Amino acid sequence: MVESVIVVKLGGTEGVDFSAIGADAAELLSQGKKLVLVHGGSAEANALGESLGAPPKMITSPSGYTSRYTDRKTLEIFLMAVNGKINSLLTEQLQMLSVNAFGLCGLDGKLIQATRKDAIQSVENGKRKIIRDDYTGKIETVNSDLLCLLLDAGYLPVIAPVAVSENGEALNVDADRAAAMIASALRAESLILLTAVPGLMKNFPDESTLIRQLPQNQLSAASEVAQGRMKKKILGAMEALKGGVHLVIIADGRIQNPISTALSGNGTVIQ
Repeated sequence: MVESVIVVKLGGTEGVDFSAIGADAAELLSQGKKLVLVHGGSAEANALGESLGAPPKMITSPSGYTSRYTDRKTLEIFLMAVNGKINSLLTEQLQMLSVNAFGLCGLDGKLIQATRKDAIQSVENGKRKIIRDDYTGKIETVNSDLLCLLLDAGYLPVIAPVAVSENGEALNVDADRAAAMIASALRAESLILLTAVPGLMKNFPDESTLIRQLPQNQLSAASEVAQGRMKKKILGAMEALKGGVHLVIIADGRIQNPISTALSGNGTVIQ
């Protein structure tokens, strides 16, 4: 197992500064840190879907979590945008900073294996619907040996949130939860979830109500406060801590040196 890895998840929303994250990652690597980057790509996938005449459709589960409805066409758009464009551009940006980045997704070498959901429930106008043609998955295992091989060889893995089913199908998985599972599999010292807000806020979007410290036993209550996509981050934090990660920080990805700033305790610190 690689010593003290930091897993960083880059939000796929507008506003997250990929170039600042890349420059900070390069600096941390030069100090001898080991990093793994996991990225989202919802904004890019939405834009590509719109331009191809297949705008995104979001579904809300009975427990209040939102996710992308992913039929086969949407899956292929997601692969083009997230695994194609974003993963390649991030890898390019890091290579330009002399970082030997290795772009891959969970399909590659069965890095992330997931079970395809036979049926998912969606709530629309107060009514429950069953959806059966969805290509989303629940992550079961992460091939930590493959990641350790890359880290030991001096590469920076840059991972797109696509998993592989037991039948070899590509599946869309939540990037926050993928990062949590990767951090758990690597026994990472910390998981940093970078997003377009300073962290979890008591009264969203009032940034002055940022919750700076969140004990593990208050995570369930925090999940009630969390709005929209933040719910998935809280869920990811719970899963990472349960999986043996010491520290999870939800932090601002719009600023200079976002990883270093988060590691110095800025954001919502959960341990």
